[in-house]
Amino acid sequence: MRLLAILHRWWGVAFCLLFAMWFASGIVMHFVPFPARLGAEHSPGRVAIDRDQVAHGPSQAVAASGIRDVTRVRLVGRRDGPVYFVSGPLAARVLRAADLEDGGVHSEPAALDIALAGARSLGLDVSRAGVAEQTPYDQWTVSGEFDPDRPLYRVAVNDADGTELYVSSKTGDVVLVTTLKARALNYFGSVVHWLYPPALRRHQSAWSAVMWWLSLAATIGAALGVVIGLLRLTQAGRSATPYRGLQAWHHRFGLAFAPFILSWIFSGFLSMADARFSSTSASPAEAFSLAGAPAWERLAPGALDGTAASSDEIEWFALAGHIYRRDRVAVGEQRISLAVPETNVAASSRAFLGADEIDSAAKQLGRDCGHAVAVVAGDPYRATPQFAEAPVFRIVCGNTWYEIDGATGALMSRLDPARRAWRWLFAGLHTLDFPWLRSRPPLRTAIIVALCLCGFGFSLSGVVLAWRRVRASVV
Repeated sequence: MRLLAILHRWWGVAFCLLFAMWFASGIVMHFVPFPARLGAEHSPGRVAIDRDQVAHGPSQAVAASGIRDVTRVRLVGRRDGPVYFVSGPLAARVLRAADLEDGGVHSEPAALDIALAGARSLGLDVSRAGVAEQTPYDQWTVSGEFDPDRPLYRVAVNDADGTELYVSSKTGDVVLVTTLKARALNYFGSVVHWLYPPALRRHQSAWSAVMWWLSLAATIGAALGVVIGLLRLTQAGRSATPYRGLQAWHHRFGLAFAPFILSWIFSGFLSMADARFSSTSASPAEAFSLAGAPAWERLAPGALDGTAASSDEIEWFALAGHIYRRDRVAVGEQRISLAVPETNVAASSRAFLGADEIDSAAKQLGRDCGHAVAVVAGDPYRATPQFAEAPVFRIVCGNTWYEIDGATGALMSRLDPARRAWRWLFAGLHTLDFPWLRSRPPLRTAIIVALCLCGFGFSLSGVVLAWRRVRASVV
């Protein structure tokens, strides 16, 4: 018992401030999340495709890309001319539609022009916008998800909100938009919560190791505290605690909130677990199997026929060996059809894919796969499609679930039993992401804030006790 008490005492000296910081920053993060990368579908600043500058069709773009396992081709209207995005499970290339040369953005004026178009589409005042500045890493783009876009161009709009836009030098997409308020508040939220200084975070393996060991040590320290608290309680007799003063309050708080504190710290540790346990990404082989090795050369030369004048994006994607065409005609509005050599656009044009088309793709994943089923909006495992109103289809193959976006035919997630368990052990315990609370946002917010405040108060009592212990040891 004495050894446990000594361990807990000095463990608390080492970690009490960290606990307090995690609880306080957790409240900020609930209201102000870390600036998120924009998906390709939501990149601002797109313009209508200039057909006069499209000298080559999608099949020629596939051939010029040199990628053997192409599953998607997107033609996007950009300020400096339309470009093709050719991609497969393992590689991607951007080619100018005019000459099929590299379609990256390699000059500050070009990046600035794209960023200003994006800012205008967001309704921002660009009269005082600054010159684009190339940056490999900064506080808001240090995550590995931006690696395919580096280096990025950062453009300061210099408006009242301090808006900044980031343009990918590889694709020309506006991949991130931040404001001064979001950046400032995140220094008190995600940056300190996840220990996100760029000097550390840019080294993924080193940052992961630091966070893993810190969260493991914190979990062990919290567990030690609960064990000691319960042992002391059995020795207290009729009294609720054998301690006096602040130590008594620390003891009572620790026991009262032990389930929350332990589950919260442990689930935070799980967030740093190996990607094989927590990742929902499908393998490249599974993604290519779903596509079904399409014959891109069969696309007719007139593959662009029927394009709406206002369309800023056309995508051809493969599903079960068939090639579909998807026209984005407005924000949140699209049309899908089967692209065939004879007529290019089939008469059955509609907004989203149907369950029968997903069923044919299910056979590509394996013999033990069942029929595709539409996933209801409240399903706790449901992935998020590109369009809020788009259906999500689930294919169950043995004990593994695959979810496909009805808007794009994309394989969004792969959920095996371990990943489904992780969904509850992390998202459930750490952010209270339970269906009955998710449907009641004010109640969920109130519970999260109240619990984090209690955890913060408990941690502060530990800070004071730790300070007293250190001061007494030094004196």
